[in-house]
Amino acid sequence: MLHFDESIEIMKNLNIEKYKTKKLYLVDCLGYVLAEDIVADHNSPEFPTSAMDGYALQYDDQTMGRLKVASINPAGAALSDAVIGGTCIKTFTGSLMPEGADTLIPIENVEVEGEEIVIKEEVPQGFSVREVGENYAKGQMLIPKGTKINFPEIGVMAGLNIVAPLVYEKPTVAILSTGSELLELGEAQTSDAQIRSSNNYILEAIVKKYDGIPMQLGCIKDDKENIKRAVAQAFEQSDIVVTTGGVSVGDFDFVKDVITELGCEIVFKGVRVKPGQHIMVARRGDKFIVGLPGFAYSSTVTALLYVVPLIEKLQQGKCAMRQVKAKLKEPFMKRAKKAEFTACNITLMQGEYYVDFKGKKVGTSAILTNMLGDVALLVTAEDDISKEVGDEVNVLLID
Repeated sequence: MLHFDESIEIMKNLNIEKYKTKKLYLVDCLGYVLAEDIVADHNSPEFPTSAMDGYALQYDDQTMGRLKVASINPAGAALSDAVIGGTCIKTFTGSLMPEGADTLIPIENVEVEGEEIVIKEEVPQGFSVREVGENYAKGQMLIPKGTKINFPEIGVMAGLNIVAPLVYEKPTVAILSTGSELLELGEAQTSDAQIRSSNNYILEAIVKKYDGIPMQLGCIKDDKENIKRAVAQAFEQSDIVVTTGGVSVGDFDFVKDVITELGCEIVFKGVRVKPGQHIMVARRGDKFIVGLPGFAYSSTVTALLYVVPLIEKLQQGKCAMRQVKAKLKEPFMKRAKKAEFTACNITLMQGEYYVDFKGKKVGTSAILTNMLGDVALLVTAEDDISKEVGDEVNVLLID
């Protein structure tokens, strides 16, 4: 089995021959990754502009104490009047500064007497005047390719009149669970040996949360031909196929055989990681199959470790999960000579993260309830030893 770090390095170095891109209407781009650089094609603002409501004037004229209001300059108006000595022009937020004016005195600093203003408090030269290019300059790189689009990016692109930017397509992820013992939601139980499937639903939620498009295919019985047919169809309709179960070494674990029969190249199979040592990743061209273990906690953790980064890779994005340092509030017992990912409670106090294991059960990798609450994953390497209260540890934030 591979060292965990080696498996992650392999995932990082997977080469994608051709990324899928599309033009998408601007307001529908939220959460997509930009597939082109956004460069300003003009200055913003193009001309000196008022930043407040007030009076445009020549800075030196403030010493006169009283100025005549020559005209009014509403925002959006094409004003031809210029400011000449001893006069001012009433100007509003967003209006172009009149020719001859270099300063704007706000309305709060003056009193109006008939057709004149009386200056109560002077302002510095250039006050409340937005200079050319204050926001951005023509030719400036504003948003680099590979940026995940959020509301600020949408606002900036709207200002540039970009109706439909080029984005990477979110990969479609087909999800199916294998196991003759599995029951779908709402399906009646007819045997004590049957269990309710949760893997396919938590995987659908993970795919949605981390910017993929899920394709829910439900549960497949432990029959090789059925599994092969279902995986083949899923492979044609999606970019990533995720299966749960059937990758171990049992008599009815067919997924590993089906993947090779479908002409896929095994990237790796088996990693020294707890939970999820039977994880398998395969590919055919730019499409991937990830075979996850069947136990719920195990499939959840391995989906976070291997499926989520693959979703991001196919759209040139950055993984939303990150590792941080935290301090233990109670001891941690290292249980396996493998990389371990242990559910823990995480809190942030005075700028530091702390973890404990209150309510977290020790047992098999089927205990999905360990993922409830303000949870993170405590990360320990193969060669790590047990930890004591106050020790610093690595924690993977998943929310």
